[in-house]
Amino acid sequence: MAVKAAVCRAMRLKSAIWVKAYVRRCAVNGAMAVVARHGDDDAGAIFIKIMRRDGLSTLFAPAPAGRDDADFDRRWVACFSGRAVSAEEADAHMAREVRFDSDIWVIDVEDMDGRNFLGDDLVA
Repeated sequence: MAVKAAVCRAMRLKSAIWVKAYVRRCAVNGAMAVVARHGDDDAGAIFIKIMRRDGLSTLFAPAPAGRDDADFDRRWVACFSGRAVSAEEADAHMAREVRFDSDIWVIDVEDMDGRNFLGDDLVA
């Protein structure tokens, strides 16, 4: 009797679990994070809006699949070429994303210094 080797395939953490952990990471670091839009619990794409002291925001979107292990780990790219934009411009961008995919999450983070708490998961 032949024994088949088990193939272990990494699976991406469910969106709801990742969001809860990210909101906690923000709180531990002294930033206020709220779920502005609740997406699909299992596989909804997550967008993060960082609101800074100067009234501008930076927006982070999921990295395209196949880029830097984005198929298994969550990776992020900065929208607007990484520049900070007005809250209205960031919100308009998110409104377009929601029209395209109604299952997305939006996390609003208020951090006076503009920290994103994404660490090494941010790709260029």
